[in-house]
Amino acid sequence: MVFTLGGHMTVDISHILEFLPCPTPTAWIDEARKPENLPILLVDHANNELKAAQSATAIMSRYRTGQFGQNRGNNDSTNEEKGRLQLKPEDQLSLLNRMSRLAREELRHYEQVLAIMARRNIPYTHLGAGRYAGQLSSVVRTFEPAKLVDTLVMGAFIEARSCERFAALSPWLDDELRKFYLSLLKSESRHFQDYLTLAEAINGAPVNDRVEVFAGIEQNAIESPDRNFRFHSGIP
Repeated sequence: MVFTLGGHMTVDISHILEFLPCPTPTAWIDEARKPENLPILLVDHANNELKAAQSATAIMSRYRTGQFGQNRGNNDSTNEEKGRLQLKPEDQLSLLNRMSRLAREELRHYEQVLAIMARRNIPYTHLGAGRYAGQLSSVVRTFEPAKLVDTLVMGAFIEARSCERFAALSPWLDDELRKFYLSLLKSESRHFQDYLTLAEAINGAPVNDRVEVFAGIEQNAIESPDRNFRFHSGIP
């Protein structure tokens, strides 16, 4: 599926649609189109952009030395050796550079959403988190390097679903929001690919098995009833 962003610039998100296990249900789009839900949509969107930036910087902080899984304080040489798992230098630099760029872009998007809210006199009020990210994180493994691989796969799903929802919702929005949401497709698509590429590089092999695990959880979160309307919520 190809979208025109302006002039001769286009973006193809067919790979996103192929990656995701299901499209956004019509029932969610119908709910998102209601004028009374626009403040919720924009506040949650702002929260998501901020969380995305925070997640990227958290990955940078945790893995900035390229070393993880340390067994500090343990004198057992065998355990110490097992704990000295290291990223390849090229993978470490790629991880840090891509996460740094991603964090900057997400913060820029955060500022843009805040500006739209300000122009529309929509207050930035407290809004509880939806269930989506929590459901995905429930299958993240707790040992390294599997934890990092799963965290990256999870990031790929979040970015892919964001991209898909921007595209699905754009025809029903006013001109300002439609233009803004379509402008995000290119960066969200790139973020998805960055996460997936990093996961495969660090895993040293394709991550199809983990994608399959997360896909099942993601589809359930999107297609099952959800009492809270959020940007990544299920069926209202």
